[in-house]
Amino acid sequence: MRFFSDNAAPACQPVLDAIAAANRLDTAYDGDAWSAKLDAAMGEVFETDVSALWVATGTAANSLALAALCPPYGAIVCHEEAHIQIDECGAPGFYTGGATLLLGSGDGAKLAPDEVERMTGRMRGDVHQTPIHALSITQASEYGMVYSPDEVAALGDVAKAHGWGFHMDGARFANAIAHLGCAPADVTWRAGVDALSFGFVKNGGMSAEAIVLFGDAREKAAEIGFRRKRGGHLLSKGRYLAAQILAMLEDDLWLENGRAANAGATAIGEAAGDRLVYPVQANEVFVKLSADEAASLRAMGFDFYDWAEGEARLVISYDRTPEDIDPLAQAIAAL
Repeated sequence: MRFFSDNAAPACQPVLDAIAAANRLDTAYDGDAWSAKLDAAMGEVFETDVSALWVATGTAANSLALAALCPPYGAIVCHEEAHIQIDECGAPGFYTGGATLLLGSGDGAKLAPDEVERMTGRMRGDVHQTPIHALSITQASEYGMVYSPDEVAALGDVAKAHGWGFHMDGARFANAIAHLGCAPADVTWRAGVDALSFGFVKNGGMSAEAIVLFGDAREKAAEIGFRRKRGGHLLSKGRYLAAQILAMLEDDLWLENGRAANAGATAIGEAAGDRLVYPVQANEVFVKLSADEAASLRAMGFDFYDWAEGEARLVISYDRTPEDIDPLAQAIAAL
């Protein structure tokens, strides 16, 4: 009956089994056998050589990646409703040592090249303004909207033309790929992305996320390693984080879980009909509800997040079954 957040979902059994299997003596920090396998395992997913580092939270993944792409005196272009702006308590500024977030707008919390160029047009290039050093997008967005490979590539072209780093907040990357049906490479490095925050916790992991670096950005891996330590995210028993990620990558469990969550959201979206605020593309459903309607659903035992005025957010996690979802779908359809 809880549709508040996929963060509340349980860790999936393969992840728990992997943690148990890693519960033996090995080298501390990131010198263990599991951490040593991350680059190769991620490389198979993305069809290229990558550098991958584990961290415990998505906030750390985003902030450490951005810190490597943007100096303290620089600016990071992002959407005004991006997670790094709204929900990370200033962590990007903290980890970068003072970099500014330059906020743009766009429907569905997505940025478009024209908007990014408009923002760039304000910059004179002199020492009195904060120079832009990075572009960050969220995949899927805060409204569950997904960037296509062409949309990412268009933004990647803008970033490359200006010499910026290009970061993707992929807290719900699995849901985005499940919707697109494309190769992960097509919407990341082939589209110009330098650094990906690859989310696992929302998708069945327990306490592990990954920073994945592509192309020339791989040279930033050592720097991020130092920043990770300095920022308090070099866990002494890092093998437990690496083991979770490897378990999720094996046999594409991450993608299977993403598909399951998306399917549940699609069922809710179909029941919501014209109440939908945005099309359902990932595992978040935004619906129009009056205060009385929201109260009615809560009285039935359903838990969800009040979003904007007259709107609610419903998040479907990978473990929700039709028996979990059908009662909510029926209740919404009956309003």
